[in-house]
Amino acid sequence: MTTVELKNVSVRYMTGDLRNIGLKEWILRRIAGQYKVHTFWANRNISFSLQKGDMLGILGTNGAGKSTLLKAISGVMLPTEGEVRVRGTIAALLELASGFDDDLTVRENAYLRGAFLGYTRKFMDEHYDAIIEFAGLQDFQTYYFRQLSSGMKSRLAFSIASELAPDIMILDEVLSVGDGAFKEKSYQKITGILERGITGLLVSHSTEQVRSICNKALWLDHGRQVAFGPVGELCDRYERFLRDRSQGKIQSSNG
Repeated sequence: MTTVELKNVSVRYMTGDLRNIGLKEWILRRIAGQYKVHTFWANRNISFSLQKGDMLGILGTNGAGKSTLLKAISGVMLPTEGEVRVRGTIAALLELASGFDDDLTVRENAYLRGAFLGYTRKFMDEHYDAIIEFAGLQDFQTYYFRQLSSGMKSRLAFSIASELAPDIMILDEVLSVGDGAFKEKSYQKITGILERGITGLLVSHSTEQVRSICNKALWLDHGRQVAFGPVGELCDRYERFLRDRSQGKIQSSNG
């Protein structure tokens, strides 16, 4: 069964100087035809499909459009062009440390974040202790969130999000969160979830990580799709590209 399907998906960002000039000046410039809008395509014509049980690794250097593509698939953003079809519930682990309230306690933030993810109060009551234990925050439950380190905040966010049993899991560099011990715990947690036969999408700069848990890969470069296919063959090509680029043989995968 096809669970994720993209057809010619493109995402365009538009920027202008409204913040600097104010609304009144913006209106005057618009009337006079002097307001400048800059656009760029973060993704351009991306097409692929995944079946239930597939795990996709998304590769590309910084600025390739990987995180933007995940946001389009998860529904955080709407594509400017093309179509995204998703069948099933989604758990998206994106920008882990965002969306918390610094003036609430760890416990209060856990329930708040759970509500954002669609968890019921009953679900959080049943899973709260396990979430805190996995994050290693048993002694910090009454602390204000602002008192935590960035690593502790990310551990809590990961622990909350990974409690869900989704049909599709979207992961943006989350397996690099925390220290070595927590990274190993995170890896084991995610692989356990994936073994249930769900569909997964992982953004990672580590081809070793992609090889170890993915069966398919997507390579993006400057927003464009370079290749999509079996993980071993595609990781080999991507690693050769990185070696060649580091040696000054090429400037980008598009020539």
